[in-house]
Amino acid sequence: MREDTERIPMDGKGNTGVIYRLLRIFTVVRPGEAGTALLLMLNVFLLLTAYYIIKPVREALILAGKGAEWKSYLSAAIAVLLVFVVKIFSSIASRFPRQRLITWVTLFFISNLAIFYLLSVIGVGLGTVGVIFFIWVGIFNVLVVAQFWGFANDIFTPEAGKRLFPLVAFGATFGAYAGSQISEWLVIPIGKYQMLLVAGVVLGICIVLTRIIHMREIRRVSARTAESSEGESTEEEKPLEKGGGFQLLFKKRYLLYIALVVLLLNFVNTNGEYILGKFVSRTANEAVAAGTAGGLDVPDFITRFYASFYKYMNLAAMIIQLFLVSRIFKWLGVRIALLFLPFIALGGYFLIALGASLMLVHWVKVAENSTDYSLMNTTRHSLYLITTREEKYKAKAATDTFFHRAGDVLSALIVFIGTSYALRLEGFAMLNIGLTLAMIAICFLIMREHRRLTGGIAGREEESGAV
Repeated sequence: MREDTERIPMDGKGNTGVIYRLLRIFTVVRPGEAGTALLLMLNVFLLLTAYYIIKPVREALILAGKGAEWKSYLSAAIAVLLVFVVKIFSSIASRFPRQRLITWVTLFFISNLAIFYLLSVIGVGLGTVGVIFFIWVGIFNVLVVAQFWGFANDIFTPEAGKRLFPLVAFGATFGAYAGSQISEWLVIPIGKYQMLLVAGVVLGICIVLTRIIHMREIRRVSARTAESSEGESTEEEKPLEKGGGFQLLFKKRYLLYIALVVLLLNFVNTNGEYILGKFVSRTANEAVAAGTAGGLDVPDFITRFYASFYKYMNLAAMIIQLFLVSRIFKWLGVRIALLFLPFIALGGYFLIALGASLMLVHWVKVAENSTDYSLMNTTRHSLYLITTREEKYKAKAATDTFFHRAGDVLSALIVFIGTSYALRLEGFAMLNIGLTLAMIAICFLIMREHRRLTGGIAGREEESGAV
C-alpha cells in the first residue's frame, strides 16, 4: 500500500500532471512510464476490438451452419489442436526477436481474414466455412493475446508490471466493449463478411503500434545503461515448458486447487454458452419463419444478437474492472474476491433451472461473463503472487493451457451425452449448479491454503497490495 503515497509527477509549475492524475484511477504511474503504458493499453485495446468484431461472425457461421452442438464439439477440437499449436509457436518464438515474431504472426492472421472473405465471395458453403472459421478464431485468440502479454512482460520489470498491468488490462476490457459495439453498428450496413476486412485493418494498426513501442523502449534502454540488464532479464522470465508444471501442481495442494477451479470455471461457462447458443438459434429460426426478424436472415439475426450481447457483457466487465476490482481487493481481500463469481453463477443457473427464456439466459451470461473477465480474472492471477518464481511460470502455464481447455473437452462430452438422451436445457442448468457447488467447495480450500501460506494478517496485506 506504500505505492498509494508515491509522488505524482509535477508539471513545470509544480502542479500535479493531469495525465498522471487520471491514470491514478487505476494505479500508480511513475515518471517516464505513462507513454509506454498508454501505448500498450491502446495496442491491446485494438487487439480486443478486432477480436470482438470477428467473434459475432464466428457465432453466426457456426450456429447457423452446424448448430450449438457442433460449437461445443469444436471447442474440444480446439483444445486438442492448441497443444500442438502452442508447442510450435513456442519453438518459433525462441528463435526470433519478439517484435519480428509479432509482426509476421499478425500478418499471417490478417492474410487469413482476407482468405475467409474471398471464400464468402466465391460462395463456399456456410457449414464448411463455419467449422474452419470457428477453429481458426479459437487459435487466433490464444496466440495474439499470448504474444501481446509476452511482449508486455519483456518491457516491464516485475515491479512495474504489477503496478501497470491493471492499466493495460483496462485497454483489453474497453476494446472488447468497443469491438462489440462496432460489430453491432456494422453488421447491417456492410454485412458480416466485410466485418472481417475491418478487423484486418485494425490488426494492421496493432503491428505499427508494436513497432513504435519496441523502438521507444530501445531508446529508453540505451539512454539508461544501468537499467539495460534488468530490462533484458525479462526474456528469461517467460513461462517455461508445461511439463515441469504438472509436477509442481501435484506436489502442492494450493496449486492443484487453483487448477481444479480453472477447470470447473471453464466447464460451467462453456455449458452456459451452449445453453445460450441453443436459445439464440431457436429464436432466430422462429423469428425468420414468422417474418419478425426485420428482414434479417438467420446468420445476420444471430450476428446482431451476439454483437449486442458482447456489448453489454463487456460494458459490465469494464465498469467492474474500473470501479469495483481494486475496492473489493482493498476492503475484502483476494480470498473473498474468489467467491463472487461462483455465487453469481449459482444464482443465475438456479433461475434458469426453474424455467429458461432467452432474455433470462442472456442476462445471466452477461453477469457471469463480465465478472469472469474482470474480477475473477484479476483474482486468479493474484493468487500466484505468493508462489515461487518457478510456480508462477511453470505451474501457471500448465493451468492456463491444459486445465482451462479441459473444461471445453468435458463440456463437449456432456453436450454429446445430453443431446443423445434429449436432456432439456434446464437439465444443463442443473448440472451447472452441481459443478458450481463443487467449485465453491474448492474455493474454500484455496482460501484455507492461501491463509496458511501467507500467515493470516500478512496475507491480508499481500492481498491489499495486489492491485
